[in-house]
Amino acid sequence: MKKVFVINAGQRFAHSGGAFNKTLTAWTTDYLTSNGFEVRMTDINNDFVPDNEVENFKWADVIIYNTPIWWFQVPNRFKKYIDEVFTAGHNNGMYRSDGRSRSNPAINYGTGGLMHGKQYMINTTWNAPDTAFTLPGEFFNETSVDDGVLFGFHRMNAFTGMEKIQGFHFHDLEKNATPERIASYHEQYLAHLNSILIDETICV
Repeated sequence: MKKVFVINAGQRFAHSGGAFNKTLTAWTTDYLTSNGFEVRMTDINNDFVPDNEVENFKWADVIIYNTPIWWFQVPNRFKKYIDEVFTAGHNNGMYRSDGRSRSNPAINYGTGGLMHGKQYMINTTWNAPDTAFTLPGEFFNETSVDDGVLFGFHRMNAFTGMEKIQGFHFHDLEKNATPERIASYHEQYLAHLNSILIDETICV
């Protein structure tokens, strides 16, 4: 049985209630449990003990992050969660060092991870439409979510030794979140999970 740790990073703050990320996390956990996966879940709005969260990372074969993007970054409480949990994971199953040696500190940065063999997926939710990333002259200069805004997040996970599996990005969820689009996204997302987690047989 594959073990999956799901993190709901849909922070409740100001006008953002985290409703869609709560729905997304429910879609994710329902799919996983109905397909025989063993699941643990954390909601970053709740109090957490960093050492306990480290144990969830160590337990899991796959980590699934569900997060909105605020001002082209993850929410502040999710960043707090990452800072505290990843720090608690130092020499505690997540990473031992930055990988360099004092004898030659110019090379091997980022090779000190302890989570080799584990994989992660990040799913993001946006106000921005997908065309903002793909059309010439639009805001993100034809740079994808993964190669642009999420570049640092992917390198953070690589620092621990984890391997990326393709996530899913949900766009235009404020001005154009019609029931029909949400239903279509639900169908597309479940098909994506099926193609990634079952049809392609993830390496665990």
